[in-house]
Formats: sequence, C-alpha cells, structure tokens
Amino acid sequence: MKTGLKVVYSPGRLASQVARLGRTISRDYAGRTVDVVIILENAFVFGADLVRRISRPVICHFVRSEMRDVKLGGYDRREVFFSHQPHLQGRDVLLVDTVLHSGVTLDFLVKRLQEGRPRSLRVAVLMDKPQDRKVDLKPDYFGFAAASKYLAGYGLAGRREWYRNLPYVGLLEGAQRPAAVAGKGARRSSRRARRVR
Repeated sequence: MKTGLKVVYSPGRLASQVARLGRTISRDYAGRTVDVVIILENAFVFGADLVRRISRPVICHFVRSEMRDVKLGGYDRREVFFSHQPHLQGRDVLLVDTVLHSGVTLDFLVKRLQEGRPRSLRVAVLMDKPQDRKVDLKPDYFGFAAASKYLAGYGLAGRREWYRNLPYVGLLEGAQRPAAVAGKGARRSSRRARRVR
C-alpha cells in the first residue's frame, strides 16, 4: 500500500522505546497499582502497547477530548471538553498521550484530573515537542523528541483520518523532516510525580 509517508520511527524503534518506557514506569510504580488514563483517539495504539509493557497491576481508563466554540459573556471562545472523568481519588495515575505539542489540552486535563485528588499524577508521551509548548508542562516519561508537526501512523491520523493503522510513524510528503527524532532510551524529566494535597 502506497501511503506517501516517509518512515521516521520504524516498528522496531517504536517497540524498543515502548519497552524501555514500560520498564521505567514499572520500576517507578513498584508495589502499586497504576491507573492509566489514555486519551482517544491518538493514543489508543501507543497506550495499548505501553500497558502491555507495564509489569504492575494496571487499570485502564479512556477519555476523549473535544474542542468547541462557545459564547461566554457575549464573547466567542474555544474550550476543551472531555468525556466522563474517572474516579481516581487516592490512586496513582499515569496520563498517556502520543504527542505533547503546545500542552494546552493536556494541561487542562491534568488540572481536571487533579480535582479528583489522586495520590500521584504523571504524564507519559511517545513524542515530546517542547519547541511548541505554550504552557509550563513537561512529560514525566517520553520516548522521542520530535520537531515535525506532520507525523502520522501508529494511532496518529493524517489526511482524511488515514494512517492510524500503520505500524510505524511517518512524515507526510511535503513536510519538513524532524531535526531531532530520537530520545535516549526511556527518558524522564527530573520532576517528580505531581502529588495532590
């Protein structure tokens, strides 16, 4: 099947990074159950592979985000809405998305989840794009540092919602190739898990 994508992260590289992330997360959550919150639709493939690499008890939750234009006080504004919020009070929560771009949507969800008073809350993404960040949010775990905005495959959609089923991540034709395409192992920021008091 001709896709028009240039391979950036092969199935082998993805599997290797996901396995390393799984080992690191398993070590950090030793002796605990992990409540994994996976964001649909982009993270369903990465999330499925990641939870199978976590060697701790895992409970899976799924949320869907939606951007809506609303009128508030006579002004138009865009807001983020999420599907039902899981009950996570006192739990150790791992929020999973595939790509961290600006961080606006993910930061909003982090704050919503913190309202449920989990014991801890960490963020895991496959690809981090810190150059696009508009909020002060860093992932606790990430696999690759990526620069391109035009990636598809492995759960990420391209034109017409195509390419989610591809086993690799590719660069759409005509897009600039990423300047940095790989992290070193299962990389993690120095920030500790967020604890809600």
